[in-house]
Amino acid sequence: MRRKRIIITSVLVAVIGVAAPLSLAFYLSSVRAEQGEQERLRLLAGYALERAHRSIASASMALRSADALDLAPCSEAHVQQLRRITITTRSIDDIGYIENGLLKCTSTGMEDEHIAVTPPDFILDNGMGLDFNLRPVVSGGKRMVGLTYRAYKVLIDPVRFSDVIVDSDIQMAVAIGKGGVLDTLHHPDPTLVQALLAGQPGAGGATEDGSIHAMLYRDGLTAVMIEPRSKLNDRLRREQLLLLPLGLLMAAFIVGIVVWLSRRRLSLMGELKIAIERREFFVHYQPIIALDTGVCVGAEALIRWRRPDGSMIRPDLFIPVAEESELILPITDQVIACVIADMRAALLADRDLHIAINLCASDIETGRVLDVLERALAGTGIEAQQIWLEATERGFINVEAARATIDKARARGHAVAIDDFGTGYSSLSSLQNLPLDALKIDKSFVDTIGTDAATSSVTPHIIAMARTLNMLIVAEGIETQQQADYLLERKVEFGQGWLFAKALPAAEFLTFYRARRAPSST
Repeated sequence: MRRKRIIITSVLVAVIGVAAPLSLAFYLSSVRAEQGEQERLRLLAGYALERAHRSIASASMALRSADALDLAPCSEAHVQQLRRITITTRSIDDIGYIENGLLKCTSTGMEDEHIAVTPPDFILDNGMGLDFNLRPVVSGGKRMVGLTYRAYKVLIDPVRFSDVIVDSDIQMAVAIGKGGVLDTLHHPDPTLVQALLAGQPGAGGATEDGSIHAMLYRDGLTAVMIEPRSKLNDRLRREQLLLLPLGLLMAAFIVGIVVWLSRRRLSLMGELKIAIERREFFVHYQPIIALDTGVCVGAEALIRWRRPDGSMIRPDLFIPVAEESELILPITDQVIACVIADMRAALLADRDLHIAINLCASDIETGRVLDVLERALAGTGIEAQQIWLEATERGFINVEAARATIDKARARGHAVAIDDFGTGYSSLSSLQNLPLDALKIDKSFVDTIGTDAATSSVTPHIIAMARTLNMLIVAEGIETQQQADYLLERKVEFGQGWLFAKALPAAEFLTFYRARRAPSST
């Protein structure tokens, strides 16, 4: 079942690992293509604005030149000068003189009809008036844009504001303000143009009809560029050719990692099975010291695995796999066998010496290991009270089952301790319901002793809790004398850690124990 679960999980992760980078590549290709196309449209909009500004600047200069004439209005000389200005200024089609709200003369001569000149639609920053929709007789009714300065008005063909070369499917509008369109190119939808102009200048994006647009605002003028989304296809393909290989490489890398991890977990599980059959596991012993006397009173049995090639596999790598696959059960059985083989003579010689064996959550829940221990100890002379049992807080999630196992273990003479307290699921209420003999303070809390860490105040509370429940206390991971003194001052009975010794092979532990055992045991 575990192998099947690993394979299914690996396949799902691999599918996600392929889909995610490829989806990201497609998404980024689309974003980059649209952004690139909008940038191109903004570039074209810049050309249009430059052309429109030049036209207005040229027309403004013509108006100022006319205003500076020191001639009798509409005299022959005055009309000639107006004609000269019209001919030499490419951006204007005609210029006229206004008096009392009526057009009096133009570059073509005196105006016989009474043509009223209405106030301009818009006033530019330079003070000149602008008319968006003039249809004078002189242009044959064609729409013209008017620019007025004092007594003079020029007519400008709107095409002057959109005289740029763009693709036939790109639509353009040049406007002043939020609604004053000067001219358009390729017939953009007026409603769409007005809606875009009503938005923020400089915006870009996609419209509801799927077209792409870009806007550029500069010195009072706005250029709106619109094109169909189909124009993105070529650019999108280029972006995909760039990004999809990267997405494929990322997907291949992820799949490779998934395959490697899956094979490693599957192969590690397979190797564990073989290692159990070959009995490749052995035990190191972490000395447990009485803090008040410095005497070695016991040790914690720690599993180790050496492959046939001599390489060591770290416990934090193989124990989780063993626990998930229930292979931890036969491994625990081998630990028990190793402890009896390694420590039998020392345990028989010193009845105060004890060895602590770690149990998995499954053994605490089922109690299976108790019968294994009983059979293993039978006929050895080792007393049950010399074998302590330790379990992490995960083993006590099912409180009722855990209590039954603990009661049975204590009835047979074993002491039971909760290991790594404070890092799992236990609470004071659950501890009160469990007949435990000892509590082990996790190294992470011991490390905070004498520091300003946020959890530095937790250790004294754990000690007080254990005292309230009449439990022995073992502090793990003691590395400094300051930590040892702090714990001794608070009457913590036992400690283990590198301050005293690392986990030792059996022979080295026995040597250490003999050097640190109680005088009465010599």
